[in-house]
Amino acid sequence: MKLFFSVSAIFLMFAGVANAELPAATAIAVNQALSSGKPTLIDFGLRTCNVCKKMAPYLESLSNDYRERANILFIDVRSDQATAQKFRVQMLPTQIFINPQGKEVQRHTGFMDKGGIIKGLKSAGLK
Repeated sequence: MKLFFSVSAIFLMFAGVANAELPAATAIAVNQALSSGKPTLIDFGLRTCNVCKKMAPYLESLSNDYRERANILFIDVRSDQATAQKFRVQMLPTQIFINPQGKEVQRHTGFMDKGGIIKGLKSAGLK
């Protein structure tokens, strides 16, 4: 019985990682992040996009790891087209890195692995 619970706990732990995703940010959350004085990554994508799904665990993990030092947001363009238009997003996924002063310093389109995301955050001023 103890083995059953241990195996079940491990399965649930990995199942949670496989389905990890940040909640979709609102326009208010974007404005708060940009005025926070922290580097910010805004990832624009779709919940149904396969590339976006592959990136979701990285974004969620880094959001937790850098919570005090950076903002990491996800915008689902299907539900927030206005924010996507404001940032002139033309392809999905698009990652926009913004420095603490609110200036865009890097833009990337397509899949970005964890190392690439960290590098982008550093270019935006992550310390």
